[in-house]
Amino acid sequence: MSAVDGGLNLLPISELSSYLPRWTIKARVTNKSQLRTFSKSGGNGKVFHVQLLDVHGGEIRASFFNEAVDSFWETVHVGKCYCMSRGSVRVANQQYNSCNHRYEISFDKGAQISEAANDAEIESVKLSVTDLQTLQSKTLPCKVDLCGIVTSTGSTIAFTSKEGKELVKRDITIADDSAMSMSVTLWGERAKQEDKAFEGNPVVGLKGVIVKEWNGGRAGSLPESGSLVFALAMPKAKRVQQWWSQGGSTQSLTALTVMGGGGGARATNAKTLDLTELRQISEQVTQGSELYNVVCRLGLVQLQKKGELQPLTYIACQEIREGRGLPCNRRVDSSGFCPACNRVGKSGARFNIRCRFGDAKDNLWLTTFHEAAERVLGMKAEEAQSIEQGEGGREALEAAIIAKYFDQPLQLTVRAKYETYNGEARTNVSCVDNRPVTFGQHGRAMLKEVLDHMGAQSRKQL
Repeated sequence: MSAVDGGLNLLPISELSSYLPRWTIKARVTNKSQLRTFSKSGGNGKVFHVQLLDVHGGEIRASFFNEAVDSFWETVHVGKCYCMSRGSVRVANQQYNSCNHRYEISFDKGAQISEAANDAEIESVKLSVTDLQTLQSKTLPCKVDLCGIVTSTGSTIAFTSKEGKELVKRDITIADDSAMSMSVTLWGERAKQEDKAFEGNPVVGLKGVIVKEWNGGRAGSLPESGSLVFALAMPKAKRVQQWWSQGGSTQSLTALTVMGGGGGARATNAKTLDLTELRQISEQVTQGSELYNVVCRLGLVQLQKKGELQPLTYIACQEIREGRGLPCNRRVDSSGFCPACNRVGKSGARFNIRCRFGDAKDNLWLTTFHEAAERVLGMKAEEAQSIEQGEGGREALEAAIIAKYFDQPLQLTVRAKYETYNGEARTNVSCVDNRPVTFGQHGRAMLKEVLDHMGAQSRKQL
């Protein structure tokens, strides 16, 4: 395609509708999907989709079918500007469309697409950013644009879906200047990007993130129709970067996503107890497992046992288990050999600590595994290892941990599981997740308790 410039009567994208039979638009391609094939009415077809943005900020989705795929799949590229005409305009299917436009375009064999001179006034992507604090109170499910710092990146995981599809995903955690964080799952080619793309806490923009309830919290998923953008130039990105560099990187973050524990959605409906009630009711679990919520504070971490230092981390295998799509997490020996995988592979540090939590009535020791422990201590296992191996040694690590004692109230998700160990039946109580208490939400819960108690007292007097 040869480049074309002015002289055309261009229509703003915002004015496109099914009532206009002839039109020409000039737009930048901000996103391009993978090429897909399909079967319909006994025949086979192929299609790919793009998102288009013009100088007026109008945005629309366009689909290329069959002959249009043959003509333009190799010549339409993300980031370039094109003049486009001779497409059909129809009402958009919002389920698969992250553009805020009533209509979408379909191009077939009659499409006319010409590369145009670059227009610096057309943005690389259009984001209507929702900060994480606002997202916390949005009705779920919802679709939002986000801008934040990548605080952590998970491994790329390949697995087979229930429908038999081969899928690839990767979880990243982003935080913004509202001092909140959330996990977002990337799929396909975005998940396959090299680790170095996420190193150094880059600022990213995510367009069209679908946020749902998960494990009692909130988590995002970026579908193929969405966009992941690095090196954003928008004011929000600069503000988030400034917040991170001026103290946000050491700030305690409120996590919207509940990680670990395998509690699933049941954690949302888990009964809220105090530690005394938790101690009593956990002893009554005689089969399976039960989840409970409790609000308390970290009072102590077991740093020594019988006068000897307790190891707080261990090195675990991080190779993906075949058929599960999850890391192995079995302890490896000093050479990095994993007995479960029967080989030396990728490994990483993980926490396994004993914590004493306290509330107004009681104290309780709980085994606290990796994800929950990272939240309790406010540091990654790798960071703890680095501190312990640094100049300050174990004393520096213990000082950092002690600084967290009674630091802030936490909402724990606790699992009481009935199991048999060495022939002895017992109930194992462990902390599988935690997050800082949302004061407004907790205050409303306590007020409800007071009102319920007052109502019960009033009924007794009648």
